[in-house]
Amino acid sequence: MRAPPRDLPDDPGLQRTALVSERGPYVGRCHATPRRFARDARLERLLRELARGFGPQRWWPAETPFEVMLGAVLTQNTAWTNVERALTSLRARTALTPARLLALAEEELAACIRSSGYYRAKARKLRALCTWYLEVGGLRTLARAPLARIRAELLEVWGVGPETADSILCYAAGRRVAVVDAYTRRVLARHGFLDGELPYETVRAWIEERLIASQGVHEEFHALCVRVGYQHCKPSPRCASCAATAPPGLA
Repeated sequence: MRAPPRDLPDDPGLQRTALVSERGPYVGRCHATPRRFARDARLERLLRELARGFGPQRWWPAETPFEVMLGAVLTQNTAWTNVERALTSLRARTALTPARLLALAEEELAACIRSSGYYRAKARKLRALCTWYLEVGGLRTLARAPLARIRAELLEVWGVGPETADSILCYAAGRRVAVVDAYTRRVLARHGFLDGELPYETVRAWIEERLIASQGVHEEFHALCVRVGYQHCKPSPRCASCAATAPPGLA
């Protein structure tokens, strides 16, 4: 009989954050507006306008780095409010540790995260991620291993695509990678920086070539894209109320 999984001793991924914003605890390394965002003047101007309008984002909302990882999976194809309900349910049953999550039967796990949608598939994804996390040595490995290698390994985990992997690496592990989501593509495309339909890796490379080489900048870049995308840069843009100057043709 296989021994039940155990959480890693002294795993920094399970350490609670001391950081708190007006929205609650957060895991991140950017606590104030960066002095400079980008080497590209136009991109710097856009991000400066967003930062002035929205202020520091203090992101990712979570109590531990491991919770960031769970949230990165649960947020696939759903609103964050649904993720919050799923995490609250999971926290009550598992204290949000990988071993206790794996101890749940798959159907019980799926029931806990029902609010996040696609809950049976996401239950399998969470189990795959937790298994891999314990096998590789937890957050220490994610934070210290060569980035290209650990990113490739993470992308091999069932249910983890590029956006999920980069969210985990950037916010949970503190690795300097750009996260590309639908909001990022829409904001950059509408402001004339690039074609929003370009492949993920092309957009990621474009961003990383232009952002200042700072972990806080990479985190705040994505957080600001999410904020403006959620509130203003929707499929039907709301430029009149946005902090950024409206792109030509959309004003």
